[in-house]
Order: sequence, then C-alpha cells, then structure tokens
Amino acid sequence: MQERTIAITGAASGIGRATALLCAERGARLALMDLDQSRLQGVAEEVQSAGGKAATYVVDVREEDAVAHAFASAREDLGTPQGLFASAGVELGGFAHELSADRWRKVLDINLNGAFFASKYMLQGLLDAALPGSIVLCSSPASFVSFAAGANSAYAASKGAVSALTRTLAIDYARRGVRVNAVVPGPTETPLMWMAVPEAERPQLKQVIESEVPLGRMSDPSEPARAVLWLLGDDSSYVTGSHLVCDGGVLAKASISV
Repeated sequence: MQERTIAITGAASGIGRATALLCAERGARLALMDLDQSRLQGVAEEVQSAGGKAATYVVDVREEDAVAHAFASAREDLGTPQGLFASAGVELGGFAHELSADRWRKVLDINLNGAFFASKYMLQGLLDAALPGSIVLCSSPASFVSFAAGANSAYAASKGAVSALTRTLAIDYARRGVRVNAVVPGPTETPLMWMAVPEAERPQLKQVIESEVPLGRMSDPSEPARAVLWLLGDDSSYVTGSHLVCDGGVLAKASISV
C-alpha cells in the first residue's frame, strides 16, 4: 500500500471507514468518497492521524457525472487510484408485493449502479495510465441465500447483481492487469446493519443474530476490512473473479437443526 492511491466509496462509516484506516496505516493515499460530508471529513482526519494522506469527495454514487468528477479529481489530487473498494450501500426492507418502485430503484441505484459507476471510472483511469490495479466490490450472503427474516428482495437482487458484475469485470480486464473480486461480509456492527430495523428492536435482534452465527457474535468492521485489504494488496496477486467470504460461518450453516 505504500504510496499507492486507494479510492473508497461509502468511506464515511462502517467497513469503508475501517478499510480506509487500515490502508492509511500502510502508507496509502486515500480518495474518500461519500455523501455524508461531516462524517467523511472526520474519517479524513482519522486517516491523517494514522499516517496516511486523504482527500475527500462528496459524491452521490447514483449520479454518474458526480462519480466521474470525483475520480478525475482524485487522479489530479493524489495520482491514479490503483485500488478501489466500492462499499457504498443501502438496505431498505420490504416485501415485494408492498415495495414501491422508488424504494426498489433506490436500493439498486446505490448498491449496483454505484458499484458499476465507481468501477467504470476506476478502470478508465487505470487503462489510460497503463497501470495494474485491484477492484473490490461489496457483495453479501444475500447473493447466495435468502435472509431468514425476509423482506429482502431489493437488497438481495442488488447484491446478486454485484456478484455477477464481479465475475464479468474480472474476465474482461484480467489481461489488462486489473483484478476484480468481492468481499462477502456477514452480520457486521455498522449503520447499514440496522438501517431497516426500528431502534427499539435492535438489542433483541442482535441477541438473536449472535445466537445464530456459528462464531457466536457479530463482526467488527475491521474484520471484513482486513479481507478487503488483502484483496487490494499484492499478496492476492493471483486472485480474481472470486468472493472472499467473511461471515462468521453463516453461509456454511444449514438452516435446519438436524
């Protein structure tokens, strides 16, 4: 990571923030992108305290022009990013027969289109500079199984599409020296985890979740962030088109107790 520029969307909180701090500890330059300006600035200050260099870009990942401008600015300010973690995401629950078109579109716009636009302009920069690079998208166990609580169709569809995008980009750009992988975080203590859960219900639901996860607890954001760090770095130089599952054993567990 030393002197390498890493771009992170959704950098203001959760796994995006944790990844930024880990990259900073290794001497990376960080292009931090998020819609939440105040939190984003706070992360930039944390990065600088950890010994890294950071520039912030307030961007709505649903807007292609805004993403294009952010990556162009990052190239000018910090040099061409050679790593990308596209972590911007949203979860808005709802059963399909009740789900409004606007709610459906918002989830897919942020989770899928946001990942695509970030990848697109990351790739353009790498190809223009003839540089190798690593892209890490953020998938979910919902790409592979349905969540037991249900009401998850929009989120699951968006993350399933992200997984498909990961494989497609990996093959398209392998010969250009660009690796594309996905991290698959399990239940993680982030704002996104509780976005669709009323605050009064969160303590009880957390107990239920921790009883169901094979490792017996939710993860700290730094744990999937370390998986992202490995995929971004040279130690994973022969890994592309893959999913690195960091879910406490959720996907390995059968749903029936026999």
